[in-house]
Amino acid sequence: MCYCLERSRTLVTSQDIREILATNEVLAPVAEQIGDDDSLFDRGLDSFGSVQLMLALEERFGIEFPDEFLTRKSFASIAAIRETVATVLHPQAA
Repeated sequence: MCYCLERSRTLVTSQDIREILATNEVLAPVAEQIGDDDSLFDRGLDSFGSVQLMLALEERFGIEFPDEFLTRKSFASIAAIRETVATVLHPQAA
């Protein structure tokens, strides 16, 4: 699956996601240590933090998550977030 952003010609990388996680009060201290498949909820992400994360992702990538992506699964890990953002950016490629 391609994680290319046509608008900015950059990749949606795990590091991009970690930079956003570093702005979250709970996850900031461990953002750089979180593996791509580690559960963000096991690391302390809660529903309030999920909403903050969603808003930060929307702002960073210039997207709006459709209702069907507003699930715990979409924000469960860095890998899940990368896939979700890529799908929203390129729905025909998913």
